[in-house]
Amino acid sequence: MRARWTRAVLRARWVVLAGWALGLVAGVAAATQLSSHLTNSFNVPHTDSARAGTILADRFDERPEGTFIVVFPVAHSSDAILRHRLERRVARAARVVPTAHSLGLRPGGGILWGEVATRLSFQDAKRRTDALRRALGRGALVTGQPAIQRDLDPILAADLRRGELIALPFALLVLLAVFGPTLAVAIPFIVAGCTITVTLAVVYVVAQLLTTTTFVTNLVALIGLGLAIDYSLLLVHRFREEVRAGHTNEDAVVRTMATAGRTVVFSGLTVAIGLGLLLLVPVPFIRSLGIGAFLVPLVSVAAALTLQPVLLSALGARRMRSARGELAAVLPWERLGGWIVRRRIAVLVGSTGLMLILALPVLWLQKVPASFKSIPGSTESARGLALLRAGVASGAITPTYIVVADAQRPEVRSAVSRLAEVLAHDPETLLVASGRHPPYVDASGRYARVVVVDREDYGAPREQAFVRRLRDRLVPAARFPAGATARVGGAPAQGVDFLDAAYGAFPWFALGVVAVTFLALYRAFRSVLLPLTAVVLNLLTVAAAYGVLVVVFQWGAGRPIEGWVPIFLFATLFGLSTDYEVFLVMRMRESWEHLHETGRAVARGLERTGRVVTAAALIMAAAFSGFVAGRVGGLQQLGVGLTVAVLLDATVVRMLLLPSLVALLGPRSWWRPGPEAPRGAL
Repeated sequence: MRARWTRAVLRARWVVLAGWALGLVAGVAAATQLSSHLTNSFNVPHTDSARAGTILADRFDERPEGTFIVVFPVAHSSDAILRHRLERRVARAARVVPTAHSLGLRPGGGILWGEVATRLSFQDAKRRTDALRRALGRGALVTGQPAIQRDLDPILAADLRRGELIALPFALLVLLAVFGPTLAVAIPFIVAGCTITVTLAVVYVVAQLLTTTTFVTNLVALIGLGLAIDYSLLLVHRFREEVRAGHTNEDAVVRTMATAGRTVVFSGLTVAIGLGLLLLVPVPFIRSLGIGAFLVPLVSVAAALTLQPVLLSALGARRMRSARGELAAVLPWERLGGWIVRRRIAVLVGSTGLMLILALPVLWLQKVPASFKSIPGSTESARGLALLRAGVASGAITPTYIVVADAQRPEVRSAVSRLAEVLAHDPETLLVASGRHPPYVDASGRYARVVVVDREDYGAPREQAFVRRLRDRLVPAARFPAGATARVGGAPAQGVDFLDAAYGAFPWFALGVVAVTFLALYRAFRSVLLPLTAVVLNLLTVAAAYGVLVVVFQWGAGRPIEGWVPIFLFATLFGLSTDYEVFLVMRMRESWEHLHETGRAVARGLERTGRVVTAAALIMAAAFSGFVAGRVGGLQQLGVGLTVAVLLDATVVRMLLLPSLVALLGPRSWWRPGPEAPRGAL
């Protein structure tokens, strides 16, 4: 079937090339328009904060996520005439933002600041940021969640270019080291370019239907770059082996797709299923990450099945050869395999001990929904936030809202007053605003709200603790009568609900990823012990990556880990580890079926795959280092975790720990219950 498919693709090569060229053009066009449709919203439907947000939008004509903060640096913040003049200026400027109204200015240390509240969605408010800035003119700084998101767009684009400038030259050097100066090095770059652009075209369609994170463009570009080049590298490597074996050009392509092509399809679909399980997490932000990441391996597999055979055939066998000596002669992979087999217990204990030491700091991992501390300080929103932090408090940009129903009842109004009084004397509270008239009561008088500004940065552990204390103790202590509901909303509560929903679903998500990985590897290896050990080794790699994140960011930079990063790391690393696992172990099994001696099979498997797996890991690590070179904190954390994990997985785990374990298990490595399945090499 695979042979017939490949020959059919080769017969229709011009149709295949035209289709990918059309996808390339569509992807480039989509990429230029994509950023305006993306936002980083941490809203979680059906939570307390989401219901409070709905009431604020429907009854008070404003949404917390669509609210701007205007900051004026002034010499005398107590000057009433200046304050009145600036308030009129803000009121006039607010007219350019539909459904916006100014709530007045408050004095702070060297500043006057106030809110421009809107009913706009997060995405629409972000698009209106530039218009509001132009209307306000010089001397005003616009910040707030939509302005921060607007300022992040060009930063993410610049970071992506910087990441590509790091990853592409390094990938070229690695490919030249593996293949020599031949046209073979061009194929992975062509495949990667088509994969990324077509995936972005699909993401553009998805962004019209679902709330999609601003990080998705960088994720697709850099993960797609690493994954597509890796898959293409494996296919080109196998094609050159088939050419050396004396096969004709077309036969070499067909045999490549029947062997390495099957491995790529199996690995790509396993990665896609693992990332697709992110859809089980009931958080739109994480689901949008999952959709973007899920599309990358799917499009990579499509490129491997269609575009790759056409490119291999077009370049031909002669133009794929190089007179240059190969890396395999320099690195003694078979001797390394023999050394590992002879010292398998010492290698197993030493490599396991190293991974456990790296994983130990995970016990101190702290999670936050996000952090404004990682915003580059050069942007206008960051400068406004810095003035607010110095003159008022970090929490001024993300107030908490307590929304109360049935406020027309006297006993409810009394409970609201008791709550406001308690909050005014709370040590975590900087400012409490409430009253019996608009804007603290809606037009019908049925709903009231209390606005609370706390002293902590958005997402900080102490702010999370304040929200939980507010919900669990302070609101119940206000003694609201039966039938009256008091919901806690705003960004701080939204962040708490985000973490609770994400990590409430995480055990089930992790169990699903582990189960899918085990079943996929059981099908590939025709063994029970190898998939089981692979799952354990993957968990060890993930834990080591988490531990490094704690050391680098929590202990080194003083920044907790953004809550989405560990979840996304888990899904991505399980998928990528499966790639290297399949490629290495299937070559070991192929050798074992011929030799029936585990030690020699381990050495032969390393000799056949060591060079290409190492090259693939270096390229993947270079692509992920593009995240590290950026300026956005969450992506930096993701980049460090992915880079460290890929390097550990391809060296310590796949080149030391796994071979020593297979050598120690001996023939038991290949055992499974029931009759032996038909043999065949991937």
